[in-house]
Amino acid sequence: MGTARYALFSGTAAGLAALLAVMASAMAEGRGVLEPVSATSHWLHGDSAGRTAKADASHTGVGLVTNAASAMFWALPFAFWASRGGPRSLTHLLCGASVLSALAALLDYGLLPRRLSPGWELAVSKRAVAGAFAAMAAGLAAGAWAAQRRH
Repeated sequence: MGTARYALFSGTAAGLAALLAVMASAMAEGRGVLEPVSATSHWLHGDSAGRTAKADASHTGVGLVTNAASAMFWALPFAFWASRGGPRSLTHLLCGASVLSALAALLDYGLLPRRLSPGWELAVSKRAVAGAFAAMAAGLAAGAWAAQRRH
């Protein structure tokens, strides 16, 4: 049950942190706040998804579900690592989360087909995408810290 708790806490926090980061970046860059959320549905709708500024189930809903599923996917190996070997310091958790987030970025934007990337680059700058992966790392670590404290 420990690994599941860590995955739930870390995945939820990572997904929310990355989402808030790309939304804030979109706003700062003069884009619609929902554009990066909808852009995540590009695996289904193509590149035009990144220009969807109004909320709808087909783009924004699919984007939210895809983001949540992706966050949980990445939270699983992190949770497996974080839940083993006793309590870890927040610094140690953040280092592990940063490594995993960098791996996620490498796979998403370097090795996997473009259609499987988060799609954020369709709506925000590369700098904002990097910020979202940093936020993901912070969320993973914060979630694991909370799961550890709850134990």
